[in-house]
Amino acid sequence: MIRPIAARSVVISLAVSAVAVWSAAGTALAMERQTCEIPGYLLFGNNELRHVNTAVTKDRRLTIAVVGTGSSILAGPDGPRSAYPARLEEALKQRLPSIAVKVVTLVRTRMTAEDLAQGMAKLLVDERPDLVIWQTGTLDAIRRIEPDNFRAALDQGVETLHKGGADVILMNMQYSPRTDIMVPLGPYADNMRVVAQQRELPLFDRLAIMRHWSDTGAFDLYAAGKDNVLAHRVHDCIGRGIASMIIDAAHLRPVEIKAGQ
Repeated sequence: MIRPIAARSVVISLAVSAVAVWSAAGTALAMERQTCEIPGYLLFGNNELRHVNTAVTKDRRLTIAVVGTGSSILAGPDGPRSAYPARLEEALKQRLPSIAVKVVTLVRTRMTAEDLAQGMAKLLVDERPDLVIWQTGTLDAIRRIEPDNFRAALDQGVETLHKGGADVILMNMQYSPRTDIMVPLGPYADNMRVVAQQRELPLFDRLAIMRHWSDTGAFDLYAAGKDNVLAHRVHDCIGRGIASMIIDAAHLRPVEIKAGQ
């Protein structure tokens, strides 16, 4: 099913009383006060999440495993419920209120893509996910892992997950204007894009999305390391953005969120 995406975008609300408006042509989250917009070309595509569709429409449940390194968590007492996996779960529960949604976070510190790929079979047994969001690339770039080896590890991991009956969304690195010229992220982001295209996977291009926010002034990412409130807002936007991607790629019909909810 091929749908036009050029003009589509999502505006993710950071206000409590946001209004979500869903249409057949696309998805947008209307906002009050500060917002973060994700251009449609970075969020929507033609790759489908068939296992997610089956789990939601037939079994009325959805289990998602977020696998990656430390950037999927936040520090402090409010960190777990403010990090993007928790915000993703909350967004999906709001938009799919009749579905039992569960998002589990599996933090694997200091692990390359190859290390993570080797643990995918165990993940399938332990968590039985319908969808795995695989966040990777930063450590490989820091360690200067050979890009071809990085790509081979991605292929291996995706192959394991698909054979185990799980859909996959690849998520690339965070963008930081302070470290952008210090860590060569480009070759690794490019390889993730290639694997996503060849395997027909959605790619949540966090690197490009956060660069867009920085360039448009939505967030001052120079201050991100010092501002915990800002980090919480960025994670909220990421969580809501992923929720929109999942709903679109799985061809689900979310409920309309009323003002004040």
